[in-house]
Amino acid sequence: MYDVIVVGARAAGAPAAMLLARAGYRVLMLERARFPKDTLSTLYIHQPGVAQLDRWGVLPDVVNTGAPALDNVRYTIDDIRLEGCSWPADGNAASYAPRRYLLDSILAQAAVDAGVEFRDNCSVNDLVWEDDRVVGVRIGSIRGGGQTVERARLVIGADGMRSTVAAKVEAPLVIEDPSLTCAYYTYWSGLPQQFRLFEAPGRWVGTVPTNDGATLVAGYFPQSEFGTVRGDALNALLDCVAQTAPEVREQMAGGSRLERVHGTGDQRNFFRQAAGPGWALIGDAGHHKDSITARGITDGFFQSQLLADCIGDSLQDPDRLEAALESFAIQRTEALMPYYRSTLKTGRLSAPAHQLDMLRAISTSPELTSRYFSTMSGVCPVDEFLTPELLELMADQVAA
Repeated sequence: MYDVIVVGARAAGAPAAMLLARAGYRVLMLERARFPKDTLSTLYIHQPGVAQLDRWGVLPDVVNTGAPALDNVRYTIDDIRLEGCSWPADGNAASYAPRRYLLDSILAQAAVDAGVEFRDNCSVNDLVWEDDRVVGVRIGSIRGGGQTVERARLVIGADGMRSTVAAKVEAPLVIEDPSLTCAYYTYWSGLPQQFRLFEAPGRWVGTVPTNDGATLVAGYFPQSEFGTVRGDALNALLDCVAQTAPEVREQMAGGSRLERVHGTGDQRNFFRQAAGPGWALIGDAGHHKDSITARGITDGFFQSQLLADCIGDSLQDPDRLEAALESFAIQRTEALMPYYRSTLKTGRLSAPAHQLDMLRAISTSPELTSRYFSTMSGVCPVDEFLTPELLELMADQVAA
């Protein structure tokens, strides 16, 4: 009998398992993949996520992978260029973008070091119920064979957008919006080690430096073009870069492609019900949004910490646990909703005139540029972004 079973061992599941084990609980963590294994990802960890890694004591391991510290961002749209960086989060000024087979392995090992029992290469086929409450899981081997049953006071689904746990508990979608983009990326050598973003009508390009001198080069397209883009993803990506970020396309000629093109047209936007009797959902299992703002890892870290904080010492008391899970659900949605709405705006790939006016005003001030990037990272709350100085500059921009 375990206190907690966590299904999924990546950016949300492993930290949750680690934190609950550090709190003294007996935790089992299950993962379908055989680690180390890569996964679709934009890789980028915003400064608040880096601060979490630091607080958990695993940031040195991430830094030691050789992923470069990213302390400068360049964002180009229309005739506007913003360049700067987010304010630090708890003293952490840089962001990082390690490869996922490295990051996820580090997080899983941190969980094991905390006392978590980790089983990879196994699948959760079903849940165990008693009196309308989840009390365990049925586990099968990826290679076939019989099933085993493990029981726990709480089952946490951290098993991705297509979560088995969410499906088995029939967690309803409480908020849902249409898919907006499809995204394709590959890794390239020989590019400047700088985080760069480029936006044009119907297109978005990002370059994200990662391990071993490689740079993730990503292109975003409207969801309506998915059928065409996936038929020739490499050339679609190269054309997108040439049209939207010609300086990057020129630099790519001096390097080489390091991997095949990865991508997806399944970029759902939703919040699921976050918890119920004996279960909770974190990471992409409970909330997913378009990857264009690269918030998945950072938000996964946030949810892991929030859930562990809400649970505290209440796991042994069903009534207190139910109240803790209800608190987690409310706080999760309240905290992540501003970034969800911001992501939907970005994912439309069509910046309205008033937004361009705002960005032109911001570009005249290094202080406002830092505030803008701090809002994008999550260091500056969204509701504190519009300062009197910015409103005045915007008014002057429109008048001019």
